[in-house]
Amino acid sequence: MEEEKVILVDQNDEQIGLMPKMEAHEKGLLHRAFSVFVFNDKNELMLQQRAHSKYHSPGLWTNTCCSHQREGESNIAAGKRRLMEEMGFSTELNDTISFIYKAPFDNGLTEHEFDHILVGNFQQEPKLNLEEAAAWKWMALEDVKKDMTDNPSVYTEWFKIIFDKYYQTIQQ
Repeated sequence: MEEEKVILVDQNDEQIGLMPKMEAHEKGLLHRAFSVFVFNDKNELMLQQRAHSKYHSPGLWTNTCCSHQREGESNIAAGKRRLMEEMGFSTELNDTISFIYKAPFDNGLTEHEFDHILVGNFQQEPKLNLEEAAAWKWMALEDVKKDMTDNPSVYTEWFKIIFDKYYQTIQQ
């Protein structure tokens, strides 16, 4: 099976090429990505605990799901695809904010992403793909913020960055 490719982009999110995902992360090259935040009617965020078999950040808590768009795939279509693949459900998503971040990891890989935050609403329990996610929970945003301060090591590096960016945006 051919390794999935990511879309390399410039600072304006214009596509400049394609590259195998692992190579892009090894070289720390800027590529397009998305992060899904799903809320319930109590405005609690659905968090995912990454599967313990993941090649980086295994067992850490993160946003509902995240991944990379495929060539020719819209942000919304990509978000819906991965939400179904990881969490086993579909819901309408809205493309909200986007920004660039960079997060190096101890294993030598670097996330350097032009990230699009997609937001949706869902009231039921997900049907987890256990190869992707080990567990899930709902948390109020204030509780996530406090727990990230008290227990930063249980969260993925990118979630700490994107949560802070999203939280700042909704506070304005």
